[in-house]
Amino acid sequence: MIGVAVIGAGHWGPNLVANFDRSDRSHLTYVVDADSERLAAISGRYPSARTTSDLSGELADDSVQAVVIATPTGSHFELARSALEAGKHVLVEKPMTHSIETSQALCALAEERGRVIMVGHVFVYNPAALRVKEYIEEGSLGQLHYISMVRTNLGPIRVDVDAAWDLAAHDIALANFWLGSEPKTISSTGGAYINQGICDVVFATLRYPNDILVNLHASWLNPRKARDITIVGERRMLTFDDLQVNEPLRLYDKRVGQAAPGPELVDSIESFRTSVRVGDITVPHVAQDEPLMAECDHFLDCILKGESSRSGGSAGLSVVRVLEALSQSRALGGREVSLELS
Repeated sequence: MIGVAVIGAGHWGPNLVANFDRSDRSHLTYVVDADSERLAAISGRYPSARTTSDLSGELADDSVQAVVIATPTGSHFELARSALEAGKHVLVEKPMTHSIETSQALCALAEERGRVIMVGHVFVYNPAALRVKEYIEEGSLGQLHYISMVRTNLGPIRVDVDAAWDLAAHDIALANFWLGSEPKTISSTGGAYINQGICDVVFATLRYPNDILVNLHASWLNPRKARDITIVGERRMLTFDDLQVNEPLRLYDKRVGQAAPGPELVDSIESFRTSVRVGDITVPHVAQDEPLMAECDHFLDCILKGESSRSGGSAGLSVVRVLEALSQSRALGGREVSLELS
């Protein structure tokens, strides 16, 4: 049994509390939060867990082997560093930290102390996302052309990070996971309408190896909640709608190619005509496993079995590198920047 302390009982923390409490491989030892009303609610529902606003107790307690951090982004680095220095394994919510330098420091410290550090990029544990990766790797879609990713809603509006760091972090993690790399170049624009200097909407284009384009639209200032992803390949196309829980994927046997040349000379416009193939639409069966439960179980596997995490420190650092490049591009008026130079 792994003793787990959860720091943060706000918006997302209670979901982590519930998952580690119900697992037969972990024991919910502490829940830490500065809000006494939140702690009272947690104590009423999970009476076996100790609730406190004091971090020092759980870090010094040998019955705690793992610390889960679900607090605002600006506090991630100090909390994760303290936990690692105390010899604890760490699961920290996305984004890993607020900067490349602090994310690198956590990765180095985890390696030095021989501890697991994992980032809560929950969408890479989604069964539908795993099926998409299978389609890409087995070549079912052919050479990929582009990916369009839309993540919008009306709220919640945050003041600690902008819409890119809050929302687009999910899609960047997915794109990196599916394509097995970071983008080479990035361009981004955005608008801050509610709080000065904090973008409520972000548009970005990421160019990956093999000239694969990924377009992002992230906004918490939109009337419609959307979690839409479209992947276009040379052989097939695919859509992923995370809001369609029972049937999130559609596989389209559609493609466009050059028409076969005719026997006679044609004019210059006609010579570039294309042929469109329209085939069947397949709805693949996808298991209804809960992604957050899979993420928490995977964290325990990494501790108990030494498994390598698909959202470990290096993956979390990669997402932060892209997010910093997005911010840099916006500061430069949308100019395309190289990730290597960001």
